[in-house]
Amino acid sequence: MTDSRIANVELGTGGPEVGVQGLGCMGMSAAYGPTDADEARATLERALELGVTLFDTADVYGLGENEKFISPFVRAHRDEVVLATKFGIFRDPADPTKRTIRNDTPYIRRAVEGSLRRLDVEVIDLYYMHRRDVNIPIEETVAAMAELVREGKVKHLGLSEVTGGELRAAHAVHPIAAVQSEWSLFSRDIEAGVVPAVRELGVALVPYSPLGRGFLTGSFVQAEDLTSDDFRRTMPRFTGDNAAANAALLEPVRAVAEAHGASPGQIALAWVQQQASSLGLPVVPIPGTTRRSRVEENTAATRIVLTEDELAVLEPIASKVAGERYADMSFASAGRE
Repeated sequence: MTDSRIANVELGTGGPEVGVQGLGCMGMSAAYGPTDADEARATLERALELGVTLFDTADVYGLGENEKFISPFVRAHRDEVVLATKFGIFRDPADPTKRTIRNDTPYIRRAVEGSLRRLDVEVIDLYYMHRRDVNIPIEETVAAMAELVREGKVKHLGLSEVTGGELRAAHAVHPIAAVQSEWSLFSRDIEAGVVPAVRELGVALVPYSPLGRGFLTGSFVQAEDLTSDDFRRTMPRFTGDNAAANAALLEPVRAVAEAHGASPGQIALAWVQQQASSLGLPVVPIPGTTRRSRVEENTAATRIVLTEDELAVLEPIASKVAGERYADMSFASAGRE
């Protein structure tokens, strides 16, 4: 088991040391259809055995249920786990289909107390602003987050789906350890403004959905393949003609995978991981899974090295993807760059 553990990296200048791959926990409680709770718990344990130490959740996942779900695991391994959670997306329990973005100081203070209570911990290792409320200066939001650091409720600060300019403004108020944004072979819009900013400031990049929300693994080819409660059914890339066009883009991924004796998902993850050396910045993707076999497959991808020729074959894919990441891109950094 020892030789299968992944390597470690510093999560941004002055940030904690974590495994070079984290684990997104959202799907254990929300968004991607039904799950096996016992297998999900076993997946958390197996991930830690393999050297995964950054575990990512948010208060909005399952309306707090995901934080509650991972709490026993976090408490049992508190000295080994780097716990990340987020605030900023508010869903009304009476109508979870409606969401608003909240970055105001009173809301942040209520949100952190709620997360600490549900997680049953005294301090959050990495606390993210999940989404940006453009009506509130980001300096004001980060100042409120910095107060949480001074009070000992939070150790490090992170931002999710911000522009390069927003990151620079935030970092001037308080050091930002990590920026979380979607980044994969299918989603590379952050490379224009965000990547240069994180590299300049010594901030880590934490790519979410590095497997294209599962599409890059070939586990589904269109929205109709998914259960009715799976939120990917609302995403433009997976519906109608877009889905068919995007499925065709997986052929070079499969070809590279075959050459390595790997899965397409492993090649997609290897590409993300390799951006760390290509671009000169710490990169810690957080693929989500609820199964031990998948976390074993995902962590094994950290040991795959793609050749220059293979990288060249994969390079054009993102520019050919049909459809936006979200139906409403105003919630993403690319909608504001």
